[in-house]
Amino acid sequence: MSHTENNLHVVLGSGPAGTAVATELAHRGHPVRLVDRTGTGPETAGVDRVKGDVASAEGAAAAIRGAGVVYHCVNVAYQLQVEVMPRIQEAVLGAVEAEGARLVVLDTLYPYGETHGEVMTEDTPWRATALKGRMRAELDEKYLAAHREARASVVLGRSADFVGPGVLNSTLGAAVFPGALTGGEVLTLGDIDLPHSYTDIRAVAAGLATLGESPHGDGRVWHLPTAPALTTREVLGMIEDRVGHPLKIVTLDEPRPFGPFDQVFMDAYAEMFYQHTEPQIVSSGAFEAAFRTEPIPMGDTLDATLAWYRGLLAERA
Repeated sequence: MSHTENNLHVVLGSGPAGTAVATELAHRGHPVRLVDRTGTGPETAGVDRVKGDVASAEGAAAAIRGAGVVYHCVNVAYQLQVEVMPRIQEAVLGAVEAEGARLVVLDTLYPYGETHGEVMTEDTPWRATALKGRMRAELDEKYLAAHREARASVVLGRSADFVGPGVLNSTLGAAVFPGALTGGEVLTLGDIDLPHSYTDIRAVAAGLATLGESPHGDGRVWHLPTAPALTTREVLGMIEDRVGHPLKIVTLDEPRPFGPFDQVFMDAYAEMFYQHTEPQIVSSGAFEAAFRTEPIPMGDTLDATLAWYRGLLAERA
């Protein structure tokens, strides 16, 4: 199916990324359908919320019917990913092939595995040894194979750890900002003096929307626009400057429950803890050059995130 400006854009998954992508697409003037398992949630102008379960072939086909571009932003509980994500991929990829739609996939850095501080570019080898890293690499190989074999037009956008308005379940999320604003504990992981990239959720949304509008980017992995890496301690210092008082930083040097992350999550996350004991440095220069864009500066990200969390805390007061 050829892409036109009037084609329906279908976003699968209404977590922070899916919601941000749907909102961005609507702002760009596209007709948007946002699909999740409940079909409920805040209304967004120009976004049609629909109930659907894309873990089955039938559900995925119904969810994307009529789409010109599909955005796969579905995630599942961390401890279920290795089991469930391949099943979702099979259903979504099959539905996209049958519909003739293009597929934009929100991806992670997991396929690279341990980099020992090497700057991650799109040419970095995939050396994952953890179960979730190997699973993600296998999914990505299947996506790219579908493109090479002309079964579907596919493009992947990789992000570092999310940060930004609406982001709760991130190492720079609900374990950090509420404590920073209220004088409570701010929980961090591993060595916070190592450089660590964070990607603004708004840049994730804009980057995926750009890939959805730009078929010439298909058939490969792109790193979504990510601000230059700072150490986590430097980021916390920027937060201190903004809230006007020192943070009560608590650093966990091994995986155990903290903040929004319970024992079940941390048990599943333990194999990925290397991300906090070595530098995590992402370069998005290829995307920035190809699509003439720039990442959102970290200061702007923190301003917007603190404002969002202030509103959240006020609602809960």
